[in-house]
Amino acid sequence: MALVDPIRFSSNIRFWNPEEQSGLAVADIPSQHIAAIGGLKQQPVEGRIGSAPFTSNVMLAGSGRLALSMSQAIRAAARVGMGDAIEVEITGIGRD
Repeated sequence: MALVDPIRFSSNIRFWNPEEQSGLAVADIPSQHIAAIGGLKQQPVEGRIGSAPFTSNVMLAGSGRLALSMSQAIRAAARVGMGDAIEVEITGIGRD
């Protein structure tokens, strides 16, 4: 993974399909950080949620949005759940 200058933002954990309260847990990435993460494409990322390290993927979320996938293991390690506000720091992007 290529190391990058830390990309920091706040987000809330939501369902992929919020209308039906179903699907993956994701956290939307603010639009001002999309270019720094590599644009609107799926790719691996790593960093921290609060003080908990994570490795995951970002993916297209429709309408020009990018979202961070929040697995159950990541949420458990960070001690957060659906609807919680989180502080994210991304420090690695892509594959080597």
